[in-house]
Amino acid sequence: MARLAQTAGLTDIQQEIVSTVRDFVDKEIIPVATELEHRDEYPQQIVDGLKELGLFGLMIPEEYGGLGESLLTYALCVEEIARGWMSVSGIINTHFIVAYMLKQHGTQEQKDHFLPRMAAGDIRGAFSMSEPGLGSDVSAITSKAVKDGEEYVLNGQKMWLTNGGTSSLVAVLVRSDEGHPEGTAPHKSMTTFLVEKEPGFGEVRPGLTIPGKIDKMGYKGVDTTELIMDGLRIPADRVLGGVTGRGFYQMMDGVEVGRVNVAARGCGVAQRAFELGVSYAQQRHTFGKPIAQHQAIQFKLAEMATKVEAAHAMMVNAARKKDSGERNDLEAGMAKYLASEYCKEVVEDAFRIHGGYGFSKEYEIERLYREAPMLLIGEGTAEIQKMIIGRRLLEEYRFQG
Repeated sequence: MARLAQTAGLTDIQQEIVSTVRDFVDKEIIPVATELEHRDEYPQQIVDGLKELGLFGLMIPEEYGGLGESLLTYALCVEEIARGWMSVSGIINTHFIVAYMLKQHGTQEQKDHFLPRMAAGDIRGAFSMSEPGLGSDVSAITSKAVKDGEEYVLNGQKMWLTNGGTSSLVAVLVRSDEGHPEGTAPHKSMTTFLVEKEPGFGEVRPGLTIPGKIDKMGYKGVDTTELIMDGLRIPADRVLGGVTGRGFYQMMDGVEVGRVNVAARGCGVAQRAFELGVSYAQQRHTFGKPIAQHQAIQFKLAEMATKVEAAHAMMVNAARKKDSGERNDLEAGMAKYLASEYCKEVVEDAFRIHGGYGFSKEYEIERLYREAPMLLIGEGTAEIQKMIIGRRLLEEYRFQG
């Protein structure tokens, strides 16, 4: 249908994958998304369908049973899924961040142990950086790991854990002062632990509790939780990469993938909002003609479509940069910032086009209006993205006086 947000230079395989996901979204997600979202119900049938499509192994190398596809292919699939229901894209996002971190930084034993089951969707991943009191200040993490023989004992409270209940593997970032003398920079004394657990809520393994779902304004269906560690014992061979003190860098590498994902989600939600707005504008009549024929509405549609196109182009550029092996924090920051801001604006314009009906829960735009704000804060606020962008620009354009 759409000619917006097309991606040049895709291989036949990439086109086939994205087309298959788009068909799945149109048939299996869009018809049920609003009803499930209003009930805050986990979309198990949809997740099972994604598992059958092999989507949980999309970026995992073929040697571990995955499809071995690029970040670009993954981002385009996320864009399609978010167009149907953003919560579903969140279910696979944290899974892929953990899989990516394992692929890039894990020991061979860790890759062999986890990646085949992650590719099959039998293990679902989640990752945890944030805590109740730190917000964007990752260096202020207080959760701690203390060495005790061949194990580490973890204590602390983590926050905003997407897939906290349904996941069975969590990458958790904590402080680990062992081997790092007092005065070491905070980001050099952090370690990522691979924590296996049972899906569900309550005490999911000795020393680890997932209290329950956090009730949210939007982004429903997917479970967002706390994670409480109280004497949680983890074997030393579950330190990601086998060496302490590298957790901050490992997480930041994963977050770059996450920022491309959030940008893709913003693109998908904005595309759906535009589709709803342009469709409704041609059906709704005022003053004897469809409102789409009023210049004021045409101006809105023009601005919305331009924002959809621009955000998509920046997201694709960020994904391709990461795929090339180059540093992409500048491009990922720009894409995440622009796509999330434009998504909010496009959704609001579509909401305005719907008039009073946009305020009704019968109309899909009401759900999108509650979902878009999450993208403004997920994987770093707009202010954090601006800091990243500004610092990188000063590196690139250093004054030579």
